[in-house]
Amino acid sequence: MPKVNKHRSNGAPKSPYSSPAAPPKASKPAHSIFKMNTDIGQHVLKNPGIADAIVQKADLKQSDTVLEVGPGTGNLTVKILEKAKRVIAVEMDPRMAAETVKRVQATPMQKKLEVLVGDVIKTELPRFDVCISNTPYQISSPLVFKLLALQPAPRTMILMFQREFAMRLFAKPGDKLYSRLSVNAQMWAKIDHVMKVGRNNFNPPPAVESSVVRITPKVPRPRISYEEWDGLLRVCFVRKNKTLRASFFGTSSVMDMLEANYRTWCATEGVPLEEGPAPDGEMEADDGGDRAGDQEEEEWGGIMDVDEEEDDLPAFFKEEAERKAALLNRSGSKRKKKGKVAELVREKVRKVLEDVTELADRRARLCDETDFLKLLSAFNDEGIRFA
Repeated sequence: MPKVNKHRSNGAPKSPYSSPAAPPKASKPAHSIFKMNTDIGQHVLKNPGIADAIVQKADLKQSDTVLEVGPGTGNLTVKILEKAKRVIAVEMDPRMAAETVKRVQATPMQKKLEVLVGDVIKTELPRFDVCISNTPYQISSPLVFKLLALQPAPRTMILMFQREFAMRLFAKPGDKLYSRLSVNAQMWAKIDHVMKVGRNNFNPPPAVESSVVRITPKVPRPRISYEEWDGLLRVCFVRKNKTLRASFFGTSSVMDMLEANYRTWCATEGVPLEEGPAPDGEMEADDGGDRAGDQEEEEWGGIMDVDEEEDDLPAFFKEEAERKAALLNRSGSKRKKKGKVAELVREKVRKVLEDVTELADRRARLCDETDFLKLLSAFNDEGIRFA
C-alpha cells in the first residue's frame, strides 16, 4: 500500500533539503536602543575624524585632567582618555553615563575615567586643566560663563556650539551678532574659531550647523568685578540699537535699580543723603516712557534684540515692573514725585554719559571693550554701582 503523507506539526524537524532558516539579526549597538532626547541636546558626534581633530586642537598633555561635558555614548571620551591622565565626564542622562562607563570597562582606561551624573550648571566642578565639550545647545551661555568664572581658570577650552552662538562669541563691534555675550566673553578670554561641523556628523542630526571654538582664559585675570561688569553690560544691551542715553533713561527700572544701589553704597561708605521730594514738585513717568526711549523705538521700528540671551533682562527689572503694575492698578496713577536722591542719581548718570565719557549718543552695538571700561570706571567714581 502506498504510504500516507503525514503532515508535520510546526514543532517537527524540517527536511535537510528545505531552505535554510534566515540568519538571526545582528545585534545593534547598545546606544541605538536609546531614544535620543533632543530637547536636552542629545546629538551624538559620530564622525571619528571630527573627534580626533577636536582632541588634537586641545593640545593635551599626559599630566592633564580633562573635564568633558555631555559625553553621550563616549565616542569622544575614549579619544581623550588616550591622551590625558584623567577624564571627569559630567552627564545628565544616567543611560548615557552608563554607556560611557561600559565603553571602558575591563580596559586600562577604566581607572582614568570618573563619571558624574547631573546638571553641569548646578554641579560643583573639581579642578581640571582643559575642558572639551560637545555642548548641549540649551546650556551654551551659562556653561561659558561658569567656566570663565572658575578660579583657577582652566588652561584652555575646546567647545562645540551652535554656529550662530559661536559667531556671537567672537563678534566685533558693528557686527550683526555683536552682543553682551561678545563683550563679556572677550573681556575674560581670547576666542578663536577652530572648525565648522556639519549637521550630518551627528546622530540624530540637529536642525542647525555647529562650530568648534577655542576659549583661552586671560592670564592674569582682568582686575575688575565680574558682577559689576556684567551688570553694566546688561543695562547697555537691553536694547543694543538704542543710544546709551535711552538705555539708561528710557526705562525707569534702570534708574530705580541705580538709586537703590547708590543708597547701599552711601550706607556702606558713610555718605549722608538728603531725603525728601525734589524741588518744584517735579514728576517722573512711572512706566519708563522716556521720550528718548520712545524716539529710539520709532527710529528702529520697535526692533528688539531677539538674538540676545533670554536672561538679558535682569530679574530686578522684571520684579520692579510687576511691583509697579500692581501699584498702578491700586492707585490708578501713572506718575510719581521724584525724590532728591533720585534726582541726584539721575544727574550723576547724565554727567557720566555726557560730560565724562561723551558716550551718551553712542549705541551699544558700536561700543568696544575700552568704551565700556571707561563707563564702568566713571560710574564707580560717582558712587554708581551695578551689583
